[in-house]
Amino acid sequence: MWWHEAVVYQVYPRSFADGNGDGVGDLAGVLHRLDHLAWLGIDAIWLSPIYRSPMADFGYDVADHCDIDPVFGSLGDADDLVAAAHDRGIRVLLDWVPNHTSDQHRWFRDRPDFYVWRDSAGGPPNNWVRAFPFPPAMPAWTRHPATGRWYLHLFLP
Repeated sequence: MWWHEAVVYQVYPRSFADGNGDGVGDLAGVLHRLDHLAWLGIDAIWLSPIYRSPMADFGYDVADHCDIDPVFGSLGDADDLVAAAHDRGIRVLLDWVPNHTSDQHRWFRDRPDFYVWRDSAGGPPNNWVRAFPFPPAMPAWTRHPATGRWYLHLFLP
């Protein structure tokens, strides 16, 4: 049996190809470029987050893992892309980023136990800084206005 390394091509849809002419890349743009990707001989495309998002962090602040952000298209557009990719023997991988939820995600509201919270009078509970964006070093803690408690985030609040 012959084995080969899989060739996976990462696509950041927002800048890859604009399919509807609004100046922002989308799923239709990726669909229109599938023949180019097939010509490259890739086995799969890895799509950076396309989930519904407030776009404070360009899609990495996910508000709903079960929906497509309108800037990229619709669930139907995603279905069309997956079907067309499969017709060309290309698999589609979604960049599932559960640790990048937005404060607008229902988990943040309904399941606060999924997050790290601390009580602290005055300022943040400690001097930890977030990993991104940098520089400058910014606190990894944000006070939640409704509860007065601090929540940990390694990226944007």
